Amino acid sequence: MSSTAGAPVRTRLFDWLRRSVRRRFESIPLSTKVLTVTLALLMIGAAGMTLSIRELVGNYMLERTNTQLKNQAQLVYENIDLLRSKDSQQASAGPTDYFLQMRDTENKVVGDLLVPTLKDDVVSVPMLPPDGSMGDVELDKPFTAPAIVKAGNPRASRATLLAAQAPWRVVALRWVAKVDDDTTRVGGVVYIGLSLSEQIDTINTLTRYCAMVGIAIVLLGGGVASLLIQQTLSPLKRIEKTAAKIAAGDLSQRVPSAPENTEVGSLAASLNSMLARIERSFREQEESTEKMKRFVSDASHELRTPLATIHGYSELYAMQRDMPGALKRADESIAHIEASSSRMTVLVEDLLSLARLDEGRGIDITQQVQLTSLLADAADDLHALDPDRGIARGSLRLKTGSQGAMLRFEPGDLPVVTLTGDSSRLRQVVTNIVGNIHRYTPSDSPVEVALGMVPAAIDPHALSHMVSNEASLRRFLEAAEVGQSLGTGTNYAVAQVIDHGPGVPSASQSQIFERFYTSDPSRARQKGGTGLGMSIAQSIVKAHHGFICASTTQGGGLTLTVALPAGGMPMPQRYRDKDDVNAWGNGKTKPRQTQRRSWHGKEPEDRKGAD
Repeated sequence: MSSTAGAPVRTRLFDWLRRSVRRRFESIPLSTKVLTVTLALLMIGAAGMTLSIRELVGNYMLERTNTQLKNQAQLVYENIDLLRSKDSQQASAGPTDYFLQMRDTENKVVGDLLVPTLKDDVVSVPMLPPDGSMGDVELDKPFTAPAIVKAGNPRASRATLLAAQAPWRVVALRWVAKVDDDTTRVGGVVYIGLSLSEQIDTINTLTRYCAMVGIAIVLLGGGVASLLIQQTLSPLKRIEKTAAKIAAGDLSQRVPSAPENTEVGSLAASLNSMLARIERSFREQEESTEKMKRFVSDASHELRTPLATIHGYSELYAMQRDMPGALKRADESIAHIEASSSRMTVLVEDLLSLARLDEGRGIDITQQVQLTSLLADAADDLHALDPDRGIARGSLRLKTGSQGAMLRFEPGDLPVVTLTGDSSRLRQVVTNIVGNIHRYTPSDSPVEVALGMVPAAIDPHALSHMVSNEASLRRFLEAAEVGQSLGTGTNYAVAQVIDHGPGVPSASQSQIFERFYTSDPSRARQKGGTGLGMSIAQSIVKAHHGFICASTTQGGGLTLTVALPAGGMPMPQRYRDKDDVNAWGNGKTKPRQTQRRSWHGKEPEDRKGAD
């Protein structure tokens, strides 16, 4: 029971230790980790190289000693007296310091014929099998035996004692004896050995040398690795500093660039792209917030005026209802209240329409729309409002000149163009444009209404996100020039309404699409309007993945250009100028006369937002 209860405790303790080690490891800087791993690899490599060289040289020298023992055994045996007379005043055993012991056929020790004596009367002999036995020793097979040291001088040097304690390499061989008749007979076993002190000393010296070289390599490699790591990670340090500045609020900071074929360069490029998007999104958010604040302020101002009128005339009626002539004054007050209420109703409807468009509701872009009929009806309505105004219709052609591509108006009938969209909403766009011309230009100034189909090498999604200004229009015309020359791209239905009135300053042309913008800064509204019409038109066009902008008319005035993606092409010439218009693959429609409606006969949805 106790072991079962202790198992979860050990598991929790193990998990805690593992998490603690992981946290500590993750808290170590990257440069320290890389340097530590580099040093560890260098040390492992140096140690492995040292051990490999030591093992290789040791095996080589041991094999050479084995060969020496086997090849020189007979020579040693025959020159015992000569070997005995060598100088024994040396500190270590050399390659000629042989040990030789003879045994008879029964492995009885006959005698030690050669015993090397080192300096200070130190004697070292191998430990052999006991007298009368061979133990595990095999003939002609070298083996290593520990040393037996006998120190005759208690003050022998440490170097001599260490040399004497070195093991021996020994081989057991059969020896033969000669008799007078030159016959031979087996005489027993002879043990011949060589001390390995010289080999061990050589291997130790080589090991120390390799260790010193390995330490130097590790130190040098660590220094070079440290400099290389610092140099390599310095861009990351710059990225870190840049990120800190960005976190402090400076979104204009960018990471220093580097070759993109490197990891740091690729990271820097990706981060700069991300930072550009973040900055752009942040700026757009700031602009959106600022517009929202201005929108709320303007909406409050616009709503306050009719509400104040209603409130004022209501109080005036209450004050004067018991006075003479109260009925007449009551009718006047009610008329003013009704007018203010109507104005407030239109404003609220426009605000509701904009809110729905911002949310992507209130529009159906799956209908087949004959854009020609919408423009023709708008021209007829403008003529009904301003009978003295000259209205010309025609087509648009893309022309290329010294000043670049431009749309040129060619008088004639409107080409028949159909597209997929929301008919009532597109009619509202045209109505708002014509309403502004009626409201802000002289009633006798001419107007041109034109329509054309232009292929352009630009994606509708990108087109709908372009700013509504003249620079964006030039960009669209450049894409149209490319599309026309290469025969590629998307077909766009392009409509233009050109007036020759007072126009709008170039700096203010993009502002006419802002909410509550009017050419009447005093907000007196002598000419009516809520300032939301062109904002509604822009939202509708963008919902159709299109583009709308204002530009200056040559000779004075304002030109409004609307580009909408369309899958069809302009109707061939043989289908034009007929009362019963065939909508180019869209089936038959009613004759144009039955489609025309006067300005005053439009439904409230068509009129609302005309500004």
